[in-house]
This record gives sequence, structure tokens and C-alpha cells, in this order.
Amino acid sequence: MGFLDGKAVVITGAGSGLGEAYARHAAREGASVVVNDLAGAERVVADIRAEGGTAIAHTGDVTKTADELITLCRTEFGAVDGLVNNAGTTHFAAPWDDDPETVRRVVEVNVLGTMFCGIAAAKVMRGGSIVNVASGAMLGRADAAAYSASKGAVAALTASWAGGMAERGVRVNAVCPLAWTGMMERDPRRNTFGSPDTTTAARMAPLVTYLLADASQHITGQLIRFLPDKLHVIAQYAVKQPVLVRDTWDTDAIAAAFHPDTGDLRSEPPGRDRWRV
Repeated sequence: MGFLDGKAVVITGAGSGLGEAYARHAAREGASVVVNDLAGAERVVADIRAEGGTAIAHTGDVTKTADELITLCRTEFGAVDGLVNNAGTTHFAAPWDDDPETVRRVVEVNVLGTMFCGIAAAKVMRGGSIVNVASGAMLGRADAAAYSASKGAVAALTASWAGGMAERGVRVNAVCPLAWTGMMERDPRRNTFGSPDTTTAARMAPLVTYLLADASQHITGQLIRFLPDKLHVIAQYAVKQPVLVRDTWDTDAIAAAFHPDTGDLRSEPPGRDRWRV
């Protein structure tokens, strides 16, 4: 018996890297998988079938073919029990070097692609699970503004969907994985991550399988950070204590509250690498 026996799931961006690992693991656990990607989907499907699994390929752009993708899953497998919004892209540049067209594409794929697939799935899902893919960069990665902003949007979207889809029994969570993939190869700081470890993508997959499975039916609205050796939940933005109360606030009072040495609201500036936590 597998964790996902009888489930039909869609996994976007599954032609390589983390998405491929998610698709392979889900199939091994009994799921029928729609493998979506612009390239590589057919190869992954062939490998899954060679192992005795069930899968079909979809090669459309998630920003343009979300309805088609979800319909394919329903037509071929009779239902949509799970969706993994993994398709994504990244971009690294100093703020003054960012290119508007590149930024637009990052936001379109990471945010709108996720939203369009989720909207299409929400129309037909009754029960089941949506797993979005965020990133530790949502905490603010220096020199990756578009990527950080897009993943922050996915985190907020996850919380919103978890509340909005609860009445239909659909759970919505987000994972924040860390693995050595082709995307990491593009990271200018990749040399600080140690030697390449191509096994890390496969090591991320069990968490996604668990969140798709009925075993996690009590979990929704969570941001889950997963590194090869660490698993923890990330809190949503919340009010930090203390909350200062005055009848009126003038500029002097506000300045005093934020004074770097004596103010009640003083804080350390964010570090360049805090997103890796």
C-alpha cells in the first residue's frame, strides 16, 4: 500500500529537478501523475512507466494552459486529488541592474502560473491537497528581488487559499525546499553551499508526498521549510511585541521608538543570508 494509492495528482515543472523528484516519488507511492513542464516531461513519464507507475505528460506553459492541464487530469484519471505548483524560475541581479522584462517573467511564472493552476483546480476539487512551492528567499534574498517577492506572494497566497478552500475540504500548504538543482547552478553564491549534491532533490520528495496524502488531512495553511537535515514550520508575518500606545504620535516620538540604542522598537537590520535559515 502506498501513501497515494488511487490519487490523481498534477505536478508542474516536473521535467527535471525538484518537480521530477516529486513526480517520481508520488508515482512510486501509488499516484497517477500528470507531469507538466516545457521540456523533459515525456522523459520523466517514460521512466515512471518503466518502473510500473502511471503517468502522462503535459507540455504547456502554466501561465497559459492551466485549465487545459487540470482538464487533462480529470479526463485521463477521473479526478484531481492533488496539485503541486512547482513550476518556477529565478533571476539574480542587483536592484539597479534588474531588467523589467525578466522581472515580469519571474512574477508571471512563479505567481500567476501558481494562481492560474490553483484557480483551475479549485473549481473541480472536493477534498484533496494543493502544495505550493515557496522558498526561504521569501524572507528577503539580497540581489534576488523578483524571486523573493514572488515567493513571498506564494506564501501569502497559500494562507489565503487555505482559508478560502476549507469549506470544500481542500488543504493548502507550501514547502520551502533546499536542493541542488539546475536553478541553484545559476545562483552566483552557489560556491558557498558546499559541493553539489544531486541526491538532495530526491530527499525533498517525501514531504510533498506526505502533504498530498490523506495522512496529512489535519495540516493546512502551513509554510514548511525542508533542508536535507532540517524540518521546521515558518510563521506567517505577525505583530511583534511590544505594541506601543500613545494618544498621538509626532515625529520625535516615532524617532525615539526606533532609536538604535534605546528605542523599544529597535531591531537588527536583515542579514544578506538570513533566507537560508
